[in-house]
Amino acid sequence: MEMECWFERLPMVEFLIQSSHHLQLSPIVKYSALSLFADRFFPSVPAFIKGGNSSSWLLRPVTESAFHLFVLISLWISTKIHDSQPLSVACFKSLADTSIKEQHFTTRNFLQAEVLFMQVLNFEIGTTNIAFLFLEDLWIQFKGVAKVGELLSIEACMEVMDLLYEKEEMSVLFRSPHSIAAAILVVSYVITVPKQKWEFPVLGWVNFVTSCKEDDMIKMVTVILKHVLVPS
Repeated sequence: MEMECWFERLPMVEFLIQSSHHLQLSPIVKYSALSLFADRFFPSVPAFIKGGNSSSWLLRPVTESAFHLFVLISLWISTKIHDSQPLSVACFKSLADTSIKEQHFTTRNFLQAEVLFMQVLNFEIGTTNIAFLFLEDLWIQFKGVAKVGELLSIEACMEVMDLLYEKEEMSVLFRSPHSIAAAILVVSYVITVPKQKWEFPVLGWVNFVTSCKEDDMIKMVTVILKHVLVPS
């Protein structure tokens, strides 16, 4: 039986987002962790277990509590990548003590889980090719070329990105970080900028800047709008 039959992705993503807000982590740490956990670790675990690569008690059997621990591990790794003064393991253990009720994890467990997390990812923990970085860069460029850019906040863009991460069927889009970043900018523009101020050709601009094909971008924007605007 596949792991996805046992565990839903959404509660894990929600726990990650909530934990990042609780710890007041920066957006780059939050989205790097989402990339590490949701895009890479979570879908890789079934094959890792099936391949007999680990006999760790953290994966045999797999539990929801263990996945919550791995969520915190992804945030911990991200702080060590991006923050000059990363949060200590004690901060994450304290959060685990209050938020993971079913099981108690020690500092030693955190260290074991960190190694196991990186083994599942084959120690490939780079975060330079994630959608958020491209989105942030596009947003900065957009504000520089369009007066209407002042009406579009990065927070609005991040809200759209969070919604997409919370929808498992949208996860495949994050395999094309440049394209989804461009599409999120367009969607955020459509949602937040008043229609009477739509004088800037945002779709044509993102296609030019990112070299995305117009038809592909229109399709992606349409799909995202449907998922963002239509209730689950």
